[in-house]
Amino acid sequence: MGEVLQFLYNDAVPNNATAGGQPSRGDAPGDAEPRPRVLLDAYSRAVINTAESASPSVVFLDVRRSAGGKHARSAQHGSGSGFVFAPDGYILTNSHVVHGASHVDVTLADGRNLPADLIGDDPDTDLAVIRVGASGLPAVKIGNSRRLRVGQVVVAIGNPYGFQTSVTAGVVSALGRSLRAQSGRLMHDVVQTDAALNPGNSGGPLVTTAGHVVGVNTAIIAVAQGICFATGINTANWVVVDLLRHGKVRRASIGIAGQNVDIPRRVTRFHDLRTESGVQIIAIEPGSPAAVARLREGDIIVGFAGEPVTAIDDLYRQLNHARIGMAAPLMVLRKAERIYVAVTPRES
Repeated sequence: MGEVLQFLYNDAVPNNATAGGQPSRGDAPGDAEPRPRVLLDAYSRAVINTAESASPSVVFLDVRRSAGGKHARSAQHGSGSGFVFAPDGYILTNSHVVHGASHVDVTLADGRNLPADLIGDDPDTDLAVIRVGASGLPAVKIGNSRRLRVGQVVVAIGNPYGFQTSVTAGVVSALGRSLRAQSGRLMHDVVQTDAALNPGNSGGPLVTTAGHVVGVNTAIIAVAQGICFATGINTANWVVVDLLRHGKVRRASIGIAGQNVDIPRRVTRFHDLRTESGVQIIAIEPGSPAAVARLREGDIIVGFAGEPVTAIDDLYRQLNHARIGMAAPLMVLRKAERIYVAVTPRES
């Protein structure tokens, strides 16, 4: 124990300490005011450095939604968080914070209050980009969420219940989680953390002790304790590019409505399938890629572009912007037959 204490005090011994490493007056037990640096262990210093590095980039969002249109008298107020990712006023936040807003005010860390314009939002990943008319703003350092390790220390910064620039710390609890967005689509590669989040934290950054943003805080499980989620920054990177270019995220569609169904084991064995479930087509949009490919209601999709389809979420994941206009084979069960149909997805 003595060796550990000595190690912790190594960088806190004042210049007038006595020989042999004995603490001088002011550091001895019982002194009213111990040296502040003595009380800062490595964990505390890491969290402090992270907070001091990232907090100047974190902003407070005051959001108004008109109950009866843009010029209606009654309005609903909400608040959230965001962070500057580019010095010329671009801010990343959650879609559910700003979606449908009639007015968004941003309070910067330096106290300035500025109106913001919505550049674009994507409910399917719960991400949005807004912009304020300012330049030279302190921007965060962007990290790599794929390099995270379970157990790694992370810090969440935001404005829970309007308490601006509040800091909580915890660890990465799990990686690669899937979370259902408010749009109903499944978000993938979500980071789970026990860094405490509360209403108002939405849109704030999840930061490593190296000062790199690795996630956008998005949700909690209300009935649980310490189960919080952030959209991985690697997902945010490509979403931001689409939002800046198009104002939305481009996705592919084949024009069907479907439901998840189980496939009898005798059928999977007979056709040597890699899955025991698929997506049954229950409706086809007229003129859609599915209609052009002559798919039928009742067909069960079990594969797309060489990958198994076990549920609607598998199909959603495959139908990204890269698939737009690119023909790909669908593996379909039609009654007792297994057939392949070429389909060319269009932009959703």
